[in-house]
Amino acid sequence: MTAWYRRVGILLLVTLVTACSGGDDGETSTLESDEASQVSSRSETVPENPPLEPMQTPVEIDFTALLLEDRRLMVEGESNLPPGAQLEVIVERERSGVRWRSRTDMGEGSFSAGPFGPGSGLADGGYLISVQLTESAVQPKAVREQIGEQGQHLSGPLVRTSRHGLGKVAGHAQRFMVGDEPRRTHDQVNVVEMEE
Repeated sequence: MTAWYRRVGILLLVTLVTACSGGDDGETSTLESDEASQVSSRSETVPENPPLEPMQTPVEIDFTALLLEDRRLMVEGESNLPPGAQLEVIVERERSGVRWRSRTDMGEGSFSAGPFGPGSGLADGGYLISVQLTESAVQPKAVREQIGEQGQHLSGPLVRTSRHGLGKVAGHAQRFMVGDEPRRTHDQVNVVEMEE
């Protein structure tokens, strides 16, 4: 009889242990699913990044060129374009048409690019420097939100339609003189000697 009680006791003990461990798992999974639903409801109500305001003011781009000791140019400027906006800076020698170009990003209201020119330095003469905001399609998402997917939020005298038909772009150009070489005339002049 003692062996029979022992077997029944072991069976009851095994049944109790199984029932208790199954209950713990159920409670844990219920708690985990409650926490997950609270986290997902929190993430739905708080957006990751609020949308940025479109640009309201006319585009302003102002820059200066600095001739370094090695006779290469640095271009530094200021603009109200959004931070992170991609700019293309081009320096072109008027006489030969040789160009140097560089891409740079807007900082907080300012930008810098260069140095431009060959290692031997720039020859004397006139140079055309232009700073262009590239098309919206290649701009970072935050910049596109502010200037528009087609640049439609850009305004002012520096804004024009892109050559490639990809919306509006902005740019500014100005002439810079290296050295003091006078501008040569291409006019043909006939000199006639008059007899007295």
